[in-house]
Amino acid sequence: MIDGYNRNINYLRISITDRCNLRCSYCMPKEGVSVLGHEDVLKYEEILRIVRVAVDLGIAKVRITGGEPLVRRGVLDFIGNLAEITGLTDISLTTNGMLLEPFAAPLFKAGVKRINISLDSLNEAKYARITRGGELNAVLRGIEAVHQAGFYPIKINVVVIRGVNDDEIIDFARLTLHKPFQIRFIELMPIGQAGLTSEDQYISNEVILERIKSVYRLEPGGDGKNTDGPAR
Repeated sequence: MIDGYNRNINYLRISITDRCNLRCSYCMPKEGVSVLGHEDVLKYEEILRIVRVAVDLGIAKVRITGGEPLVRRGVLDFIGNLAEITGLTDISLTTNGMLLEPFAAPLFKAGVKRINISLDSLNEAKYARITRGGELNAVLRGIEAVHQAGFYPIKINVVVIRGVNDDEIIDFARLTLHKPFQIRFIELMPIGQAGLTSEDQYISNEVILERIKSVYRLEPGGDGKNTDGPAR
């Protein structure tokens, strides 16, 4: 499939649930949001049918997301069935990492080799505050578990929030010197809950880049032909 910018579209994101075990401050209000009933969410068999059709149209890579995908029952069997689809060459997963430790080896065995983990602070108290109850050590154990299981790449997504965690930009960047992690700094998007409460907390990618450049020498990566999204 070729789009209007002559890009080959071969990548599909699938949200398997709208439920999440965290209540991140920039994502949803403290009381949470109403969720869909089970009858309103596609069954795994229906998702597999859609993926088979998409593969026939040129899709080769699928990313499983949520909500938090690991809260949905049967996710391992579902991924195993995905991996059996002829023509699907890459399955990845985005998670907040809270449930990741016991899932690491089974996910790898089921067919996931690449993973994105959301982590907005390396400070235990701050992480709990941002996520409204998340446990940092559980996420760190999950990251180490996927590292030991052989996942690559391991991408860590950091939503940068002025006055909250922007003092940790260098700490996150420094992780790449000791572990084979790819740190992805994400701008706070002025939509949803963030749009209502976080007008003064936005920091641009340019500012983030300059802060890292003040400490480390940076070199551009990639060939500029990536079609997985807007990441640079």
